[in-house]
Amino acid sequence: MPVGIPLTYRNPVIDADYSDPDVVRVGDEFWMVASSFNLAPGLPLLRSDDLVRWEHVTNVLPALAPRDHFDVPRHGGGVWAPSLRHHDGRFHVVYPDPDHGIFVTTATDPRGDWTTPHRLLPGVGRIDPCPLWASDGRTFLVHGWAKSRAGFKNRLTVVEVSRDLTEVVGAPRVVLDGDEIEGFHTLEGPKFYERDGWYWIFAPAGGVATGWQTVFRARDPYGPYEHRVVLAQGDTAVNGPHQGAWVDTPDGEDWFLHFQDRGPIGRVVHLQPMRWADDGWPRVGIAGRGGVIGQPVLTHPVPSVATRPGPARRLPYADDPFTGPLAPQWAWQANPRPEWSEGPAGGELDLRAVPDDDGDLRTLGHVLAQRAPGQASTVEVGVDGAGLVAEGSRAGLVLLGRRYVWVGVERTNGRLLPVIRTSGDAGASEQPVVVGEPVEGELRLRVRVDGTTSAEPAWSVDGVAWTGPAEPAALSPGHWTGTRVGLFAAAPWGASRDGRATFGELTVRLDDEDLPGAAGETAEELVAVDR
Repeated sequence: MPVGIPLTYRNPVIDADYSDPDVVRVGDEFWMVASSFNLAPGLPLLRSDDLVRWEHVTNVLPALAPRDHFDVPRHGGGVWAPSLRHHDGRFHVVYPDPDHGIFVTTATDPRGDWTTPHRLLPGVGRIDPCPLWASDGRTFLVHGWAKSRAGFKNRLTVVEVSRDLTEVVGAPRVVLDGDEIEGFHTLEGPKFYERDGWYWIFAPAGGVATGWQTVFRARDPYGPYEHRVVLAQGDTAVNGPHQGAWVDTPDGEDWFLHFQDRGPIGRVVHLQPMRWADDGWPRVGIAGRGGVIGQPVLTHPVPSVATRPGPARRLPYADDPFTGPLAPQWAWQANPRPEWSEGPAGGELDLRAVPDDDGDLRTLGHVLAQRAPGQASTVEVGVDGAGLVAEGSRAGLVLLGRRYVWVGVERTNGRLLPVIRTSGDAGASEQPVVVGEPVEGELRLRVRVDGTTSAEPAWSVDGVAWTGPAEPAALSPGHWTGTRVGLFAAAPWGASRDGRATFGELTVRLDDEDLPGAAGETAEELVAVDR
């Protein structure tokens, strides 16, 4: 490894809400997909050279299908845990919509256009699919079940499908019933592999925030399977750890990526060392209790493919100058419509004050948001509300979850007032926290987040003196997602359609630019880690 390259990384390598990651290597590149639920564009696609530094390249789905169903926010619906595979020169994403079935989309170039999703398996309740092109020429799909839709869970089903993933060619069979394994519940999130004459299913159990990672193996894809727990929280603060993916490097190293539920921050991504032991089973993380069940590493030597220094600023913390197309980390709460925005240009982003506001930002599709930072940081943006022509129209910067708080401007009695408002659970009315004197021109908005559970919203007329509440606001997770930082403009029902708000450059400043992912230990300081 060249002199000057950081020798260790710190977990999480992605300290933001990229839930249910699946990863493949194609040549020297690593690609990752994650769930996106009701957000559009959906299915974020990430790329890395070294498994530590990730770039959000694009989104696989410009909009969600069925189109009319997702033209309004469907919190908790949409794209659940997907899988990503590369076969016969094509990338394949197989993703579940628990209310509509399992879908497949493909592309030769992951940065380019993906095919219109094809429904491989219709029906409700099927989740977490993963295909396997077996060495004997057959192709299989494993998936789990959502109790909220199917009426049961804790089971994994395998079904034979065509090589092109367009049709089912065999009868589905339940190959693993978690009710029959002592102590198991909520067995889900399977990933299907073949190695050394064995069929392998990596799957978590025990619940998102409290469970463990299990590996199953059998000589036949339909079983019978034996199992071992290979990764659990152990003595660490990494709760879960939940579902993820096994991936190798070009020089033969093995690694495992999984997520950890951090509550309001969402589900962040960790990288664990992995090796195949002499007994044929994988070892993940570092030795924990009993020496067999691994526990997560907090720091570790970087993969051997890490051959260049990485940036200190970590995804998804990126300034947006609004000079080109919307950056891929932005998404709407529903399928986007042209009338919501003409897009950024010239350092500004215009959002239309769509007249459908019922006083609850959770019900508006036209809230444009990205993942909240998982580190202590400050997000700042300017807003000019002069174009908010209708009485009661408003615009601002919001921290959005099941509950939310926003800072911005609203037109009251013909004047623009700076305000901070908050709302409780769905259906609760917004409550004013701070209301200021009328303003003209651009107002600076910011939220300071502590990277855990709270935030401080504030506004400023001059960028120097700031006004905010006496007490911080509590961050709130969304429905299967973390808190999102968003921009919006809205007007009451029946208002003029001419209103708009103009946002200036958005900046993100981190309290510690070195976290996560980048560490600077020298060779002399490096402590050996049992891999």
